[in-house]
Amino acid sequence: MLENKVAVVTGAAKGIGRAIAFALASEGAMVIVNYRGSHSQAEETVKEIEAAGGKAEAYPCDVAGGPAVEAFFSDILNRYGRVDILVNNAGVTRDGLLMRMSDEDWDQVLDANLKGAFHCCKWAAKAMLKQKSGRIVNIASVSGVMGNAGQANYSASKAGLIGLTKSAARELSSRGITVNAVAPGFIETDMTAKLSDRVKEAATGQIPLGRFGNPEDIAAAVAFLASDQAGYITGQVLCVDGGMAM
Repeated sequence: MLENKVAVVTGAAKGIGRAIAFALASEGAMVIVNYRGSHSQAEETVKEIEAAGGKAEAYPCDVAGGPAVEAFFSDILNRYGRVDILVNNAGVTRDGLLMRMSDEDWDQVLDANLKGAFHCCKWAAKAMLKQKSGRIVNIASVSGVMGNAGQANYSASKAGLIGLTKSAARELSSRGITVNAVAPGFIETDMTAKLSDRVKEAATGQIPLGRFGNPEDIAAAVAFLASDQAGYITGQVLCVDGGMAM
């Protein structure tokens, strides 16, 4: 159980982030539902968590900006006094073949997916070091484990996130802080809903379990890694992908 814990979930207004926010709230955590885009979606997520008996608050912040993230965590600490769990879920895609990829598409993905996680880890860790406890879970991807054609920027950002996870785990472990990554495979979200039937069929053929996962599959893995039961696990990458990357 996560009673009296404060959890920050970035990119939590919809999809995988929303499911993670629900899972942590259902275990008793006070969840900060971070978002960059739709305020209405974030508020709807908060209302549904509260209707289910949980505690949550929506908070806008573009995690790619260092000063904004510093202010974000400063405000959370002023309001709640601690940060116990950080889930770096915020991310974007700008797919395209390597030879045609623009610098802008490369930079946008690396800034949001990798630099954003760096900023959040940095400022959350400052609080966790004082507490001598904490859980950081980074949402990577099997694309960062295996690579994926047409996603050089996305795969690089997620591979970098895995490296960040392992380095942070080594730096923070002496203070009782664990840092792990969850690497989703193909998950039923708005992003995969845009794929053509042909692409979905080809992707399913690569998955030993023969189906896409759902956001709750990822959320369950994150909730475990955020719990006391996972206190002896750090620096690991848990692939939740139906066996795709094994």
